[in-house]
Amino acid sequence: MIKKTFKNMPKPHRWVMSAVAGCMLILFLLPSEPVSAYKNSASILEVGKRYALEVNFNNLPVENISGLEEINEAKSVVVKKGDNLAMIFKRSGLSPQQTYRVSKAGKLAKKLLKIMPGDVLELQIDPQSQLISLQYPFSSTDTLVVTKSEDNTFTSKIETIEVDARLNYTQGDVTSSFWNAGLKANLTDNQIMQVAGIFGWDIDFALGLRAGDSFYVMFEEHYINGEFIENGDIVAAQFVNHGEAFTAIRYDDGNFYTPEGNSMRKSFLRAPVNFRYISSSFKKNRIHPVTKRLKAHRGVDYAADRGTPVMAAGDGKVIKAAYDKYNGHHVFIQHGEKYVTKYLHFTKRTVKRGQTVKQGQVIGTVGSSGRVTGPHLHYEFLVNGVHRNPRTVNLPKAEPIANKEKVKFTDIAAIRLQQLNNNKRVMLAMN
Repeated sequence: MIKKTFKNMPKPHRWVMSAVAGCMLILFLLPSEPVSAYKNSASILEVGKRYALEVNFNNLPVENISGLEEINEAKSVVVKKGDNLAMIFKRSGLSPQQTYRVSKAGKLAKKLLKIMPGDVLELQIDPQSQLISLQYPFSSTDTLVVTKSEDNTFTSKIETIEVDARLNYTQGDVTSSFWNAGLKANLTDNQIMQVAGIFGWDIDFALGLRAGDSFYVMFEEHYINGEFIENGDIVAAQFVNHGEAFTAIRYDDGNFYTPEGNSMRKSFLRAPVNFRYISSSFKKNRIHPVTKRLKAHRGVDYAADRGTPVMAAGDGKVIKAAYDKYNGHHVFIQHGEKYVTKYLHFTKRTVKRGQTVKQGQVIGTVGSSGRVTGPHLHYEFLVNGVHRNPRTVNLPKAEPIANKEKVKFTDIAAIRLQQLNNNKRVMLAMN
């Protein structure tokens, strides 16, 4: 009868009845002692052939059900052209007040005023859209870190990765041009320009080189955890031109000197650009290639590829940076009271009027703007307002090594010369 009644029940009712019957069966099989007899007991009790496993309800872990932990957001922001910190913070959902507080995070935070397109800022932002920290790797070894404090202000510091500096060496022979010889010797474009800059006061790299000239360069390479990062400074170099050897040793002040301590640096670069050849020299009378009229050519034209960097010939102040239909993009620099240098026909200028520049600083790139027939740099050199031939004018020398540094420099120079000579002997034996 019960079986028939159970069979005629709807399915949901049969499931409930089955569950109730199962529970009753479990209770029947448990021992007759009350549950309280097992409370706070840690043992397993034997009851006939059945066993009861005690569960201590007082020690059960309490599950944290307050909700998911709040997670900070990490943002990697690439600086775009025209960006500043305020614009980057706005795109990242940060308020102007936070921009202001970060900008006041000490003197080191001023580096954020110099961010460039392509730089990367790493931001940590909490769920309330509040900045926790900012990291700005401004070099391969140094990172600016700005961190929020408990009082809602920000502090800044520089974290520096330890760099292992190793010396490397190369040498080469000039056959056609120094540029080609430098590339063949595995020098980078920048290193080739550095070598030309070091010896540019004594050697005419446009017309003064000849086949058989040779050069020897020793430079640093930087490694982090055994991995090559970048080339470092040139520490010593020698250039043999027409059989005469010119040797340069780098000192702690970043300048190059002869082994005797005389400065390699003059007050002006002889040529402010790495050029292929001189397309027009300094002349009192010349037929202008565009107007076809006879006119004095009061500078030197250095033919070079479009986009080649042009450097300031000496320390000074930019007195003009403009464009006109004759000179194209051009820059004039005042050097003290006596000297002025002029640079014409840039593709673009990289300095502004009133800006102070250092010798060797890039001020623009070679182009063909203005009234010209092809890409080149027109370079003029004025002494007391009078045009002089940049290639032959006497250039004043810079100061020699200071007397108080002479002993230290002499020791460094002796070591560098020995290293250069040892490397030469090794390379000669290998060949």
